Amino acid sequence: MADRLFVGVLGHRNSGKSETWNALFNLGHKVKTMSQSRMLELRPGECVEVFLISGSNEERNQYAGDVLKNQNARIVLCSMQYVQDVHDTIDYVLDEGFWMHVQWLNPGYKDAAAYPDNLGIGNRLLFNDATLAVRDGQAKLNSRVRELREFIYGWAAFRRLIVPCS
Repeated sequence: MADRLFVGVLGHRNSGKSETWNALFNLGHKVKTMSQSRMLELRPGECVEVFLISGSNEERNQYAGDVLKNQNARIVLCSMQYVQDVHDTIDYVLDEGFWMHVQWLNPGYKDAAAYPDNLGIGNRLLFNDATLAVRDGQAKLNSRVRELREFIYGWAAFRRLIVPCS
């Protein structure tokens, strides 16, 4: 059983990755990557500790291992850009033994249409026991955000990581 959860939102640039995190945190403003973990309210009064990488490592030319090397949060939320370099992030996450759940925004918000998986990411994730959900980034984001919230809640509740929000 994996001890840490990696939740990725994958898509092209401007596909809706950051909007997904903004809606998940529901703070009324943009959420950004910080150097430390934060609490995420999953249900009224019920929180879990997470570490968020809002802008993708690929867009920032960063290596996921450099960003996550000193993070102890059991749950990592991460934007992932659909480019060849995303394999570096996937490699790191798999090597570290995370349980992976990826929501792929295809088509993304700014995409003309859905696109084929020319990078082989879907098959690679599934072959490595990740869960993969392909969602329309142009549709209302409430259902995909609710799906992420429920997935995280179930994983965290099973491991007794849910705490009262302060």
